[in-house]
Amino acid sequence: MIHDLYDTEVVKTAVHLRWGDDVFTGDAVDRAAVARIVFDSADQRAWLEGFLWPLSAQRADAFKASLETREPAPRAGVVEVPLLFEADAASRFDVTIAIVASDSLRAQRLALRDQAELAAREQRQLPQEEKASRATYTVVNEGTVAELGQELAAILDNLAV
Repeated sequence: MIHDLYDTEVVKTAVHLRWGDDVFTGDAVDRAAVARIVFDSADQRAWLEGFLWPLSAQRADAFKASLETREPAPRAGVVEVPLLFEADAASRFDVTIAIVASDSLRAQRLALRDQAELAAREQRQLPQEEKASRATYTVVNEGTVAELGQELAAILDNLAV
């Protein structure tokens, strides 16, 4: 949902006014450039979160309302919120799922990415154990994408319609 917001004119305009052309590639917001700024400065991160989180909440509410008008009604609607608990937004949802993995596997999966940037992001996030304790369900993602899909489908099957 946050990624989609970066494509809106309101976000593009605000980001451009805040950080200028350096955070754009053509007409698109360069999220990696924004990440380098906000994970290097608590003030910049606070500004971005204060700007994006209310917009994300509005989008989530609109999505939920749209589900309630569909015929037939869907069994569930899924919204991915990376900082759900950090943003104190879990109460907006009927069910939450924390997807966690061991530190060693996470390190392997992230080995090809910018380690300094990832370390900064990790410092901002709650520990996985805390997310798992707050979530309605926890899925340990130690296998393949297909296996993760099966685990998530099993949770969906257990939800009341």
